[in-house]
Amino acid sequence: MGSRRRNEETPRRDGNADKERPTPGRSSALEENVQAVKRWERAILLARSKAEQVGDWIACTAGSGPVLVLHVVWFGIWVTVNAGAIRGIRPFDPFPFPFLTMTVSLEAIFLALFVLASQNRLTRQADKRSHLDLQVDLLAEREMTAVLQLLQDIALHLDVQTSVTPDQLRDLMKKTDLRRLTNRLEELAEPATSTASTNSTAKVS
Repeated sequence: MGSRRRNEETPRRDGNADKERPTPGRSSALEENVQAVKRWERAILLARSKAEQVGDWIACTAGSGPVLVLHVVWFGIWVTVNAGAIRGIRPFDPFPFPFLTMTVSLEAIFLALFVLASQNRLTRQADKRSHLDLQVDLLAEREMTAVLQLLQDIALHLDVQTSVTPDQLRDLMKKTDLRRLTNRLEELAEPATSTASTNSTAKVS
């Protein structure tokens, strides 16, 4: 009886394993897409100039925890020494610490420039991704239009009654007018902008 139960339970486990196991086509397509994205990201990183690489490294390092701790220790020691709290050490930048203020101001200016340069590069990279997404969406829209036309031809040839009306199919098979769609989106965004400005004016008054 025990061996029979084990034999009966074995196919069930195998069946669950088959259900959880990904299909070869799906896994290969997913791996191909992941590798393509990784190659694209690696190419963008390698295409950076030396100045961009240095700027990215400084912007990334400046926001880390060790740099924050270093600044806290630096400011603490500077203020303690120049406040005369340590005997035997003569203050070299007495209150209100003009040299420290100048140093921190220069550091903030250069850090802001490096961060802005890094953000500008990331913005250009994001714009490229957006354009790529738009091209893929437009290509998918054209492919779906062709698929709808083929399905309509097949349904007419086989005389199949569909739940979608011919008018709906013709509307879906129309080519998307990007200029008209953009203008429509801008028209829809204008009332919200005007409403927000009206509300702010009312609050001020």
